[in-house]
Amino acid sequence: MAVVDLAAVVLSVAFAYYLRFETELLPLPEEYHPFSNYIQFTLLEAVVFVAVFTAQGMYVIRRNASRIDELQTVAATVAVGALLSVGIVAFTQRDFGYSRAVVALSWGCAVFLIWGAHLTQFWLHGRLRRLGWGTQRLLVVGAGEIAQAVLDKIRNAPDWGYQVAGYVADEEAHGPIVGETPRLGRLSEVAEVVHRHQITEVILAEPEFTRAQILDVVQMLDTRQVSIKVFPDVFQLISSQVIISDLNGLPLVSVRDAALRGWRFTVKRMVDVVVSAVVLVLLSPFLLFIALIIKLTSPKSPVFYVQERVGLNGRPFWVIKFRSMRPDAEEVTGPIWAARRDPRATLLGRFLRRYSLDELPQFINVLLGDMSVVGPRPERPHFVEQFSQRIPNYWARHREKAGLTGWAQVNGLRGETSIEERTAYDLWYVENWNLWLDFKIMLRTIPALFRDTNG
Repeated sequence: MAVVDLAAVVLSVAFAYYLRFETELLPLPEEYHPFSNYIQFTLLEAVVFVAVFTAQGMYVIRRNASRIDELQTVAATVAVGALLSVGIVAFTQRDFGYSRAVVALSWGCAVFLIWGAHLTQFWLHGRLRRLGWGTQRLLVVGAGEIAQAVLDKIRNAPDWGYQVAGYVADEEAHGPIVGETPRLGRLSEVAEVVHRHQITEVILAEPEFTRAQILDVVQMLDTRQVSIKVFPDVFQLISSQVIISDLNGLPLVSVRDAALRGWRFTVKRMVDVVVSAVVLVLLSPFLLFIALIIKLTSPKSPVFYVQERVGLNGRPFWVIKFRSMRPDAEEVTGPIWAARRDPRATLLGRFLRRYSLDELPQFINVLLGDMSVVGPRPERPHFVEQFSQRIPNYWARHREKAGLTGWAQVNGLRGETSIEERTAYDLWYVENWNLWLDFKIMLRTIPALFRDTNG
C-alpha cells in the first residue's frame, strides 16, 4: 500500500503542476520553473507522507473501517505530511522556489487520490474475505438482545471477514439470530471453547455482566492469542462524559451535560439552514411530483400528514410528512408503533416509506427551526412518556434538536428495532456531537436509504 501512496503523491504533484502552468485556470506568472525542478520536492514529500502514514497506523488492516472516517484521516494526515515537507524545504533552502498554488493543489489532489486508493484496498480485502481469505474466528459471549444484535451486524457484513463459531452462555437461547448459532459451552468453559475452536476474537455482548464476571472472562483468556471486545453497559454509556465541578467547595459530578450551547448551536443552525434550503430548492420538482401522485391516487385525502412530536427540551412541534397511510389509520387503535409492511399504509405509501421519501417535507421543519438535519428522531408524546418511564435517562436525548436522520438510523436502527439500543446510540450522539460527525451521518444516510427495508 505504501507503494501506491508514493505513486499517488507523485501523480498529485504532476497533476497540480499541469493545472497551474499548463491550463488557464490561474493567471500564468512571467517566469516559472519546469517540472524537473519539482522532482526533488516530490520525492521528499512522498517519503514524508509514507513516514507520517506509517506513524499514524494507516497501513494496519482494519476490518470495519468507515469510508467517510478514512477521508477525514487521510485529509488530516496528508495535511501534516504537506506541512512537514514544506517546513523541511524552507529550513534547508534559502529560497523556497516552488509555486504555492502547486503545493496547495497537490495537497487536494493527494487527499482524493490516496483516499481512492485506500477505498480500492478496502474493496479488494472485502472481496478476498468473502472468499475465505484472512478471516477471523469469532465467539460471542452472551445470548440476549445485544448478542443477537451483534450477530445480526456481523452476518450482514461478510466483507469484515468474521466467521461466527458460536456463542457461550449459561443457558440455551432461542432468539431469531442466536437460535441459528450453535451454543459451544457455558461461561466457565470459555477458555476451553476458544482453544478448541481456534477463536481469534471474542465479543462480550452481555451488558448485564458484573465487572467481576468480565474480569473472570478476561483472566481466563490469553490476550496475546485472542482479541477481546466488550459491549458497554448502561452506566458506561451514561458516565462516558462525567464532569467534576464544585458548589462553593462541595464536589459535584455532572452526568451528560451535553446540550449544544453558544457557538456550537449557532454553527449547527447555520448548517441546517443552508442544507435544508438547498435541498428544498433542488428537490422542489420531485416533491411536487410526489404530491401530485398522492393526490391522484387518493383524491379525497390530504397530501400531507401533520403529527405532534416532541423536540428540543421536550417542546412539542408539528412534523410534516407526505401522507403514507389511510386517513383513518388510528381511529380504532389509537397511537400505535408503525410496523414493517404496515397494513394501514397505502400502496404508494409503502413505496414512500421504504425509501423514506415520506420524510422529505421535514426539511421544512428544519428550515423553520423545529428540527435539525441530524439528531435523534422525534417521537410522539404518547411514546415519549412510555419510554421515559422504562429506559434510564431517555429524556437526555431531548437535549438536542430532533433530526431527519441520526446516528441510530445510519447504523440500521430503524422501524421495529430495540428502542433501548436506539436510545443508547442517540445518547452517544448527543454527548459526542461535532460538525464532522453531522456531515458523516448525512453522507451515510444516502446509501442507507437504498438498503432500508422498512415499509
